[in-house]
Amino acid sequence: MPANYAGFFDGKGNPAEAIDFTKAANTAVPAVVHIKTRIAAKKQTNDIPRSSRGSFDDLFGDLFGYGPNVMPEQRASGSGVLISEDGYIVTNNHVISNGGDGVAEEINVTMHDKKTYKAKLVGRDPNSDIAVLKIDGNKFPFLLYGNSTNLQLGQWVLAVGYPLTLETTVTAGIVSATGRTININRRQTAAGESPIESFIQTDAAVNQGNSGGALITTNGELVGINSAILAPNGTYAGYSFAIPVNIVKKIVDDIVRFGDVQRGYLGVSYYPTDDLSEDQIKRYGIPSNVDGVYVSDVSNDGGAYAAGIRKGDVITKINSVAVGSGLQMSAQIASFRPGDKVPVTYMRSGREITTNVELKKKAGTFKDVATSNISSALGAELATLDKTKARTFGIDGGVVVRKITEGGAIGRTRMAEGFIITSVNDEDITSLDELTKVLSQAQSPVQLKGIYPDGGGIYTYPLNFER
Repeated sequence: MPANYAGFFDGKGNPAEAIDFTKAANTAVPAVVHIKTRIAAKKQTNDIPRSSRGSFDDLFGDLFGYGPNVMPEQRASGSGVLISEDGYIVTNNHVISNGGDGVAEEINVTMHDKKTYKAKLVGRDPNSDIAVLKIDGNKFPFLLYGNSTNLQLGQWVLAVGYPLTLETTVTAGIVSATGRTININRRQTAAGESPIESFIQTDAAVNQGNSGGALITTNGELVGINSAILAPNGTYAGYSFAIPVNIVKKIVDDIVRFGDVQRGYLGVSYYPTDDLSEDQIKRYGIPSNVDGVYVSDVSNDGGAYAAGIRKGDVITKINSVAVGSGLQMSAQIASFRPGDKVPVTYMRSGREITTNVELKKKAGTFKDVATSNISSALGAELATLDKTKARTFGIDGGVVVRKITEGGAIGRTRMAEGFIITSVNDEDITSLDELTKVLSQAQSPVQLKGIYPDGGGIYTYPLNFER
């Protein structure tokens, strides 16, 4: 039998059974939600738009007006995916972002059955473009995680979301490629941080408004979060990009458990081999047929050095997955936490070596902060609570969070201004000096407990002060 026909028959000359999308679609539609945001009007210092858009574009439907002095109120919409019956939702960071370091003032979620909920931001990670929301309630429909590593080229997938001004929409396509890096997340990544990209590329039809929606298999399993499209002329050109669920679920778990992403580090500086000139490749002794990441330096206290990796090695695989760029390497590392041991394959003098690298934390303690201004370091205006007010609240003392700076350590939690910190990791604190002392000896993340002046009980916030 001709090879090009073999896949369409069962070996007995009978056509293969047609793929049915109906069960997957009916499973996904109730679990994909419509997210609408509102950003209040505000003064601006210039009339420059919040971002410049090139060939690749996010899928977020928005409308902006830019005047010389005032940016008018903005309303926008995107999609999200319920991942638990108690109301946790995963979406893109750019869906709930206000275009800077902060988030929209108002986030509303509408279900497929038209019920509407106010959503709270649990946490977000601009590096990977992931955000987690929470709505109050229970017994919500939700999608189960699949395994994006098992995706095959040509495999059927479905995109589910709220494109343009339409209601829930399902489209189908195939996996066109995996491990794609398109440099779109660099727009929202802070200086000194690395964007995380390893997109699933598909040809399922998507448009603005699909951002944050689900990419599912024909079994109805969530394998990606739709995030971007190829738009060289400002319109959809036939290819879309989704964040693999294996990256998503680790980041979501970190945000829910710790309030921030626990990211491990190899401890190397590098150049992708495709960025090196022919002269450099010859000078460094890299075989011409080797694709990977050239190690230009190794930190003496990092996991890579301890595992035997040295300057001049070429990293070719992380966890048995081939990497040819820094973004691809970062995307593989993003699936692990500090302390995890990850198989790393590298070339040295024409020989392939595989070793296990224990990932380290970028920073572990608060010692640097203890000798500086703690308010500046934590991104908030802090002050020791007045003793008279402390007696009024029935406490011995504490630290008042007067003002929170967007993007700072405290700003990345759900804490609101006016909060009174009374303990760190269950150790009582009554002044700003005591807070500084306790944090200087603590390991990130820590648990802050305290109260609000208007009551409501004791609140706990996880604080990650890595720098």
